[in-house]
Amino acid sequence: MAYCSVDQARDAGCTGTDGEVAAWISAATEQIHRYTQQFFEPTVAVVVADVAPDGTALLPRRVRSVTAVTPVVAGDDAPSLPSSAYRVTSADVLGGVDAVHLRWGGYDDLIVGAESYNGGWRGLFDRWGAEQARVAGEFGYAEVPPLVAQACALLAAHIQAAAAPSDADSAAAPGLDVDDEGNNVRIENDDEETTPVAPSASTGSTQVDALLVGYLNRGHSLIGGI
Repeated sequence: MAYCSVDQARDAGCTGTDGEVAAWISAATEQIHRYTQQFFEPTVAVVVADVAPDGTALLPRRVRSVTAVTPVVAGDDAPSLPSSAYRVTSADVLGGVDAVHLRWGGYDDLIVGAESYNGGWRGLFDRWGAEQARVAGEFGYAEVPPLVAQACALLAAHIQAAAAPSDADSAAAPGLDVDDEGNNVRIENDDEETTPVAPSASTGSTQVDALLVGYLNRGHSLIGGI
């Protein structure tokens, strides 16, 4: 996962071999993800969102598709809801919001409490009194927004300039510790997706922070992700 290209980072002032520049880009991408708590590329994930009294669960990240919705109840043994029991709206559609709308309809006469004569899935969800729902699916933007790519390139150059010479010299090593104004960032040279990290108050660059302010995900409904 990288939010800008090597050429973009070079244009912003990042120097070194392609591998070294790619390492600084990785560090910048990590910082941007930590700061915004957003996915800027399609990413399979699980989020937990609060459910409003009307059944609307506003999702903390842009949703592309949903594969499973499970109410969070005591004992964590609630079955996943069928697609007929909810509908999904996405900010990818003009005027839309990222949300799962529960208590929508449908029934299953083979599930105790979800039978048609008991109000179906809507009636069962109401009896559960679940206040949160676990939503699995694909989240993120279809492609990295140009402003985010610009911010990533600038941040890569900023991190390189702020790093000690010994750190810069090791950029092509299997792992790199970058001291970005007190924040240690670990880069591993592999393509495996990393676990979402805790939010940070800044990327370490006020210029980059200003570019990303419109993408901050600081909503109260952000419970967590896997």
